[in-house]
Amino acid sequence: MSTPSAALPGAAASPDRVDATYSKISWRLLPFLGALWVLAWLDRVNIGFAKLQMLDDLRFSEAVYGLGAGIFFLGYFFFEVPSNMLLQKIGAKKTVMRITIGWGLICMLQAWVTTPTQFYILRFLLGAFEAGFYPGVILYLTYWYPSQRRAKAFGTFMSASAIAGVLGGPLAGWIMSSMGGVHGWAGWQWLFVLEGIPSVIAGIVAFFYMTDKPEQAHWLSADEKRIVRDELERDSRAQGERGSDWRTLFTNPKVWLLIAIFFCLLCANSTLTFWIPTVIKETGFATPMAVGWIAGAAYIFGAAGMILNGRHSDHRGEVRWHFSGAAICGASGMALLAVALTVPGLPPLVPLLAMGLALVGTMSAIPVFWQLPNMYLAGGAAAVGVALINSISNLAGFGAPYLMGLIKNATGKVSAGLYLVAVIELLAAVLVITFIARKTARKGA
Repeated sequence: MSTPSAALPGAAASPDRVDATYSKISWRLLPFLGALWVLAWLDRVNIGFAKLQMLDDLRFSEAVYGLGAGIFFLGYFFFEVPSNMLLQKIGAKKTVMRITIGWGLICMLQAWVTTPTQFYILRFLLGAFEAGFYPGVILYLTYWYPSQRRAKAFGTFMSASAIAGVLGGPLAGWIMSSMGGVHGWAGWQWLFVLEGIPSVIAGIVAFFYMTDKPEQAHWLSADEKRIVRDELERDSRAQGERGSDWRTLFTNPKVWLLIAIFFCLLCANSTLTFWIPTVIKETGFATPMAVGWIAGAAYIFGAAGMILNGRHSDHRGEVRWHFSGAAICGASGMALLAVALTVPGLPPLVPLLAMGLALVGTMSAIPVFWQLPNMYLAGGAAAVGVALINSISNLAGFGAPYLMGLIKNATGKVSAGLYLVAVIELLAAVLVITFIARKTARKGA
């Protein structure tokens, strides 16, 4: 009786055996990481729903809201790179535990905000604690998946933000509608407390559940560990020579190009994240419950787009047009939404469909983007580079919501801001088509 080749020392595993191993890894890692990202996303963006009541109760202006929503990303900016450097030293599970417990506690403290200054401080701290989770998971997944499997893994993980939108909208609407007045608290206060508690619990669970590296995974057999090691080594050889010294990042023009691309994309993503409830309200749906259900429905399609576009990118071995096509769709949806909000007499379905197109296109581009840094960076440069790209690009998350708030204050509408964001998102697609094409083609994309 012959021994299967996957069991022979040094023998190459069959494709079916490799697929089975990565299926096992995906089922172990991605649901839990996705659940953490759902919690992070809920605690980050619930301010958009709290705004519907909070601004009147505290007498905050739209500009105060926009600055508070955006200042979160200043905390991100200052602490992401140190967090990813720390992850390399102490491991993922300790890093994720620290981050998750921290953001959960800060989310809960927002229930006691009474002044703009307190609001700004807590939003900054929320960003500081959450900093490192997203780029940390991106880095963490590169320890497990070769490049030809990453876009699908990234897309599955990142689609949790869309799932958070599906769950978060109706959940926020229900909490704010049903809990208002309980023990003398407003609905928006209960929203912060009830959505912060699960994050604290999940941070404790992360320490015991997560595994830092494949070689430490007691839930993989020795043969499965060998398969992962061989796949990663083969992928590293195929990628060729890439920069591994993080000190060269600041003078690397490719890194700054990637920052510019992702910055443009995040201008659109953060605008949608923090202003979708307001846009829905402007179409005539005023109650928190209605706003929540409509936002949730839109995010269902966003989640599908992220997963399907990432999977198709892996299948075709193509990155450039999968990113650019999605970004162009997002920019088109944003522009159509701006038009729909200014034309009187249109049925509400028209701006809502435009909003859905903007959301699906923008979100579908995100997981594909994260294939690009690994074409140029490896080792320590990849660890710091991913965090650097994400942290600087996320300054868009500070500027875009604040700018939208100023425009809304000045004009009473969000349309002018949406036109501007549509142009910026289109620029992301142009940059990739123009400057990434040749490099991508050499990598087989």
